[in-house]
Formats: sequence, structure tokens, C-alpha cells
Amino acid sequence: MPEAIIWFKDISKEDVPIAGGKGANLGEMIKADISVPPGFVVSVDAYFDFLKKSDIIDEIQTLLESLDIEDTKQLQRVSAVIKQMFLDSAVMPDLADKIKEAYKQLGGGLVAVRSSATAEDLPEASFAGQQSTYLNIEGPDEVVDAVLRCWASLFEPRAIYYRVQQGFDHFKVGIAVPVQRMIASVTSGVMFTVEPVTSNTKEIVIEAIYGLGEGLVSGEVTPDLYIVDKEKLAIISKRISRQKTQLSRNPGNNGKEINTWQLIDKALQEKPKLSDEEIIELAKIGKQIEDHYQFPQDIEWAKENGKYFILQTRPVTTIKDAVEEEPEINAPVLLSGVAASPGLASGPVKIIHEASQLDRVHQGDILVTEMTTPDFVPAMKKAAAIVTDRGGRTAHAAIVSRELGIPCVVGTDQATTTLIDKKIITVDGAKGKVYSGKIARSMTTTKMTNILREALTTKTKVYVNLAQPELADMIAARNVDGVGLLRAEFIVAQIGEHPSYMLKQNKGNEFVDKLYNGLVSFAKPFYPRPVVYRTTDFKTNEYKDLIGGRDFEESEENPMIGYRGASRYVTDIESFKLEIEAIKRVRRDYKNLHVMIPFVRTIDELKRTKAILEKEGLVRSEDFKLWMMVEVPSNIFLIEKFLSVGIDGISIGSNDLTQLILGIDRDSAKLASTFDERNEAVMIALERAITVAKSMGVTASICGQAPSVYPELTEKLVSWGITSVSVSPDMIGTTREIIAKAEAKLNIR
Repeated sequence: MPEAIIWFKDISKEDVPIAGGKGANLGEMIKADISVPPGFVVSVDAYFDFLKKSDIIDEIQTLLESLDIEDTKQLQRVSAVIKQMFLDSAVMPDLADKIKEAYKQLGGGLVAVRSSATAEDLPEASFAGQQSTYLNIEGPDEVVDAVLRCWASLFEPRAIYYRVQQGFDHFKVGIAVPVQRMIASVTSGVMFTVEPVTSNTKEIVIEAIYGLGEGLVSGEVTPDLYIVDKEKLAIISKRISRQKTQLSRNPGNNGKEINTWQLIDKALQEKPKLSDEEIIELAKIGKQIEDHYQFPQDIEWAKENGKYFILQTRPVTTIKDAVEEEPEINAPVLLSGVAASPGLASGPVKIIHEASQLDRVHQGDILVTEMTTPDFVPAMKKAAAIVTDRGGRTAHAAIVSRELGIPCVVGTDQATTTLIDKKIITVDGAKGKVYSGKIARSMTTTKMTNILREALTTKTKVYVNLAQPELADMIAARNVDGVGLLRAEFIVAQIGEHPSYMLKQNKGNEFVDKLYNGLVSFAKPFYPRPVVYRTTDFKTNEYKDLIGGRDFEESEENPMIGYRGASRYVTDIESFKLEIEAIKRVRRDYKNLHVMIPFVRTIDELKRTKAILEKEGLVRSEDFKLWMMVEVPSNIFLIEKFLSVGIDGISIGSNDLTQLILGIDRDSAKLASTFDERNEAVMIALERAITVAKSMGVTASICGQAPSVYPELTEKLVSWGITSVSVSPDMIGTTREIIAKAEAKLNIR
């Protein structure tokens, strides 16, 4: 069996197949020098080995085949049977010994045992709260037992339901179990590096409570809410909530509850959980994490002995084009709370006090409850809106409502005692208010703006950057001209094995098949719009983390400017051929798939890479285009010579180009304020690349957030003659609008 125990320090974000989403990100943050409690992961391989040896797969499959997930009571019964099958099976003795030994090496004492599924924490599916976490576990036997319970939680009712809804195969979703030193948090909470309700990327939102963070994510406690200006690192607003009890370890549990709700000193109940200085210190950490991942993050944190620890991070799954301010509704307000998910909905109240009552919720009801748990998800999908007594913007009700796209107001304190069953109410999730009766409102400013954006046409094309196959169908339905940057790294990370290792194992065809499946999932929904595939741009440290990678990758002091991009293709030709074969297979049915070569340092590298493509049958033609990334200063100095090799388009990788021109590590938090695409030196480079390309009849694009963040930069790009921009999915509409205004100002039609 492959490694059953893997230490955080030995894994990275590319290791989802073996460490799950949570485990992979814990390892990644350690590599990024972010303070994470030490620990290890019981790997996904260990889970699958347990399934195989316990011989319970067939029985589980039989139970699931006849299951109607919309029948709440049947779902709960089937879940209970499956979980008991897990608990009746013992962890294999050799694995149990390895877990106990790792626990001993960690130092023993109190640990947190968390679930980390391979299909969680993805940008398209958060799997919020689907599996279990066990806090303040102590003792080797107790840790082994907690691991088994985490495995069993992969078949909680909410997890079964969610997988079916998301289209995941129950037996292809694995689960790893991170075990890490327990943080005895005085304060804890959640931080979003984007405003989760309005999708304002310029704000950081922090929620804070006393005690363990489970009190917040469960919705039991309504937290303090702090909003920080991301660029200025200045506090915009604070909302302090009274907290009477906190979840903490029960010091004398004696086999009873490990964690209990304990009274908070009255002098502290109404005080802010964090000082202004602590808020800013935490916001800086959030900004550092977002800069590292280059994507807005949902972060869990805890503070112990004056020091912040990051317990997990994951991509924010619900970013949309920024929600604009809506006009106030002139009607009596029944309740006010925390705005948790935007939108306006009316319907009859259905008050639910416990999960056993969920079958009372019907399509179009307003679900009113003290708080939701993951068991509520089936009923939440039927509800027109949700209102809770407790919780904040990062409580379960808020996160899932945003995923479902339904209005939600949390933290009202008295919804279940004030509202009346079956009474018609209106929920305004953007304002955090509940009104009596049905209120009709004309089309909102936001909806009108988004409809207009979707209807806009521009001469400059708007492409999208994509990596996850599961997003392709949804994004293809948007007003977008194609995929300007299809990243290979996520698909390869899901394959999980180093291509050279697979060749050595005579599994080259398997690599081609899996890469083909990933690529065709983009080419098909976007057809006939172009999909520009950037061939693999893994760096040595990332390739090394794939299975078998350590046998083929050398250690480099600075992988960012090491053995990557075109340098690999002309050296490791056999691995490159696997990639080419997958591309050719896709193009048999979908001629809209084209190729882009990243990180080309020299003219010779481009010539040799092009020659390999041609020898393998990928020759430039009317229906096959070859692009080159422009991200190295040599590309700017020698742009005419690069273009003369014979390519159809360039795409400016503004992140790499900016860091190499300015000599700034783009992941450096200290230098973040200096890293700016609008720097004069970078602007000169952008203008030269675009204008020369235009003069030589080559299309020019840019992939990155800059065009959607800096309208003044976009106007320059359009005036120089850029033919397209490629942005993240959340910025499609905003960018199209910025370009339309720039084209109108420049009288470009």
C-alpha cells in the first residue's frame, strides 16, 4: 500500500488526490511560511485500502442504488446503516500502529482530527460541513477511533445528498484525515478575503467569537463582524455581538462530553473579541494567503497565547459579479439580522426546530430555524429563503444559501419566536431584513446591470481562465467568447502521478486517457468557441509532489525560474508526446481546442517546441492555432524574432512578467504594495508586446485580473490594439462592461 501517513511538511496544494482538500492546503500553507498547527494526514490510500479489506463496498452500493435522496427519512435510515457498517469494522492493525506512532511523534496530548475529502474545497463545490471533525481528542486509541468515525462521516445523510446533487461518484470520492495539534483558542473565527455577500474583492471580512471555532461554523453563536479595506488595511466597520457562552474543552469530562458550552464572564460578554490591532494583524495574514493562492480564500483561524494559527483555507465558492446597492423597501420590518445571501423572496413561514421535522418543508417555503446544520441541506434546496435565530455570514446557513443562490438572513435572535407558521413573509438577503406579506419589487439595479452586461458585445473579446472541468458547462452558458487560458495543472494533479513515472510503469495510455477526459470536458461545452490550452507548466517542486515524482525531479532553490515550461518539452520529449496525443484525440471531434506554450525563454526553445508539435501532427492551420505566453523579459526585447518563428497569438502572463521585470516575488506579502502591473516599466513592456503583435498580424491577449481591476489599464490595452482579455469567471461581466466603456471612449466599433 502507498504511504498511509504523510506529514504536512511533505505535501502541497497539488496533493488533493492523497491528502484531500483540507490536508493539501495545510501542507501548502506550511510551505508558504504561514503559521499552521503541526500534524500529519492519514492518506486517502489508507481509506480505500480499508474499504477493500473490510469488504463492505458491495453492501453500501446496494443500499445506495435504491435510495431516493429526496426522501429525508429514508436517507437518514440508509446513512445510519452505512455508518454502523464502518464502526463495526476495525482499522487494520498495521495502520492503527502507524497512526499511534505518528501521534506519538507529534508529541501526544490533545489533537484535532478532521475530515478531508478529495472532492471538497474546490472552487465549484465547497462541500461545506459535509464530514465530521473531532476536537480535543487525547490518547492513541482515541485518535484511531476518531479516524474511523471520520471515514464513516463520508456517508452522513448530508454528504450522500450533496455528492448526488454535485454529480460525484460515491466511491471515487476518497477521504483523508488530518491530525494536528489542538489549539486551545481564546478567540477563533473565519475570514473571507472577499466580501462573501456582495462579492466585493476590495474588502476582507472577519468574524470572531470566544472559544472553539465550531461554535461559529455550526451557527450556535452570532459573531463579531469586522470589515477591513484590503488595500489600505484600515477597518471600515465593526459590529459587536453579545456572547453569553463559549464552546471549550470540558476539563473534567471523565468519559462524558469532551467539549461543552461554558458561561463567559459578564464583563467580557459585550466586549469586542479582537482589538483594532489584532484585526489588522489578522487581515494581513488573510491578504498573504490570498496573494499566495491568487484566489479569494475562506480561512479558519484561531488565537492561542497571543499568536494566530490558520486551521484551514479553501477557495471562496460563491463569487459573482459584484452585487450593487439595492434601493430600500418601504414596508414594515418584522425582523432584522445579518445579511448572509443576497436576493428577495416571498413565501409561507415553516418553522423547524430539529432535523426530524425537515419533511415538513415544501418547495417555496421560507425555512425558519434556530440554525441549520449540514443535515438541513435537502430541505434548504426546497426553500425559497432561509431565516435563522443565530449565526453569522460564515455559518452553515449562510454558506449553503450562497451556493444555492437563495436569500438568507441570519442572527435575528428571535425569528422562531416572532414569526408565525404559514404566515407569508418576504426575505431581503442583501439588506438582512424580513418584511410582512409578499412584496413585489421591480427588477433590481443589480439584475438589470447583469442582464445588460450579459447582452453587451465588444470588439475586444472577453475570454475566461479555467482549470476545473466541473465549471465548464456553467461558464460556457455565460456571455464569454471562449477560454483564453485553460490550465492543465488541476487536471494533472487529479491524475496524481508523474507522467514520466507513468511511462516507466507502462501506464502512458492511462495518462493520455485521463488528460483527454479533462480536456474534452472544456472543448465540448464551449464548441465552436476557442479553448486555448496552456500546456503543463508545473514547476519541479510541484511535479515532485506527484506520485513517483521524486525519482524524476531535482531540487531547485528557485523553481519559479527553474526547469519549467518550454524547457521541459524540448528535454523530456516523451512526456510531452503524451500531452500532444491527448490534444490530438480531443481535436478529432472538437477543432476548437488550440495550444499555448508557457514560459518560453529563447527563440530556439520556441522553434524546437513547434517542431515537436509538427512532427506529432499538430501543424498550424486555419483550424489549429499556436499561441505563446509572453511572461519573460526576453519575450519583450525580442518580440519580433519570437513572432517570426510562426505563431498565431500571444497571451501576456501579467503576473510572471511583472515579477520578473520588477524583481519581485509575487508571493511576497512585504512587497505586495509594489507589485503593480501599472508600473511604468511593465506598461512599456505591455505596449511593446501588443503593438508589435498587431503590426505583424498576430493576435494579442492578456490573462490576469489587472484588466478587470484597473479600468485605466484596460483603456490603454484597448487603445494599443489588444484583441482579447482573459479573466476569472467572477469578473466576466465586469470586464465586458469596462471594455465596452473603453471602446466607446476610443470610438472603437
